[in-house]
Amino acid sequence: MSSNKESFGKTVGFVFIVCLVCAALVSVSAVQLKPLQTANKLLDKQTKILETAGLLELAGKDIVPTYNKYVEAKMIDLDTGEYVDGDVKMFDERRNARDPQKSEKLENDPAGINRQSNTAVVYLVKDEKGAVETVVFPVVGAGLWDLMYGYVGLKSDLNTVSKVIYSDHKETPGLGAEVMNPKWKALWPGKKIYNDNNEPVIKLVKGGAKKGDDYGVDALSGATLTSDGVTRTLQFWFGVQGYLPFIEKNRGELN
Repeated sequence: MSSNKESFGKTVGFVFIVCLVCAALVSVSAVQLKPLQTANKLLDKQTKILETAGLLELAGKDIVPTYNKYVEAKMIDLDTGEYVDGDVKMFDERRNARDPQKSEKLENDPAGINRQSNTAVVYLVKDEKGAVETVVFPVVGAGLWDLMYGYVGLKSDLNTVSKVIYSDHKETPGLGAEVMNPKWKALWPGKKIYNDNNEPVIKLVKGGAKKGDDYGVDALSGATLTSDGVTRTLQFWFGVQGYLPFIEKNRGELN
């Protein structure tokens, strides 16, 4: 009986030591990998911004040098549209939106995001002479299953779309996930966000946008809820609760 207890105690002790060693290895690995994960996340963001600005082919494999040469990231206050100080490289909209000190709960929430960061980062994309050609705006809004994150590039008139690129979503393959389809993305360049009254009226049109419709883009076939989510997201972010204060201050002033 004593032998069995001793054997059982040794087994438990051995299992405990193994678990302790494994936990230590996982912890050390997580700490060591974090800088690499952070760098990869930043590289992915820079890649998407260059794609939205139409510079991805120019960059080739030289993503970071191209980004550093042509893109200037600036933090803005969404309420006032003014530039503010902040670490643009470490800015995380998702983290800010969870922090009550850095965000607010939305009462009028057409995009379905619940909370909105008080600040945002916009990306001024310049030509060889330093003139702003495109401004890239991050956007987030609810799709069918979860929040969808993306970028909208506007030409220097701050109305004409250059590209719309979604970077992170959980939509259904073959339906809502068609936001990643190059054919759908090719429908966006040249579309307009605002009408003559400065209202954001860009929308996805079920059955397809009519020829000459500056504000309409074909909806995603079989994905009505995702399409509606994209429309609400864009109209929210380019309205008074989003980037409109910044756009009104800077339209005609960027170059």
